[in-house]
Amino acid sequence: MRTTTLTVGLALTTILATGCSQTETSDEGATAPTEQSVQPTTSPNVTASIFMEWSEGAGAVTYDETAVPVGATADVQVRVEDGKTSVQFTGTGLEGDRDFGAHVHTQQCGEEPTDSGPHYQNEVDPAATEDEPSSDPAYANPENEVWLDFTTGPDGNALSTATVDWTFREGEAQSLVLHDQHTGTEPGEAGTAGDRLACVTVEF
Repeated sequence: MRTTTLTVGLALTTILATGCSQTETSDEGATAPTEQSVQPTTSPNVTASIFMEWSEGAGAVTYDETAVPVGATADVQVRVEDGKTSVQFTGTGLEGDRDFGAHVHTQQCGEEPTDSGPHYQNEVDPAATEDEPSSDPAYANPENEVWLDFTTGPDGNALSTATVDWTFREGEAQSLVLHDQHTGTEPGEAGTAGDRLACVTVEF
């Protein structure tokens, strides 16, 4: 997985690049595709939402209006090809110069941050429970889960992409959650990223 910070002018018009997630940053701070990046051959599934306070049917919910202000935007693009899944998150209007963790979760967003359930895992940790989610690096890792950690630019905009060698089980991945910090990798802390700041309901 590779994540990249980007100053984005129009978050809702970003196109998902596939193949390799490598990017390079120009002197102006914009991210340009390398020779290894290619345009998708199929159209991605796109979810575009504006963060708001919780209400029934809200597509994107903020639980921390400092980190994720009302009116900030989220664009999540998902593309499946050749047994691989690429997920791209583009955000605008978030708190600037700030680290965020981001993961795909199993349930839709709800009134409470915990309503989105645990991380989606391709191979589910048999030791995990509802009260004690997986923190074993053998299962809580960016190859078995989808991690989209990023750091915003001064304007609060960011872009992050992850590609995994598997596809989601139907109906078992339903949201993308933004967390308070980048994701831990050590035993007992693997997959943890602090408080849940915001959530986007996505049909993965």
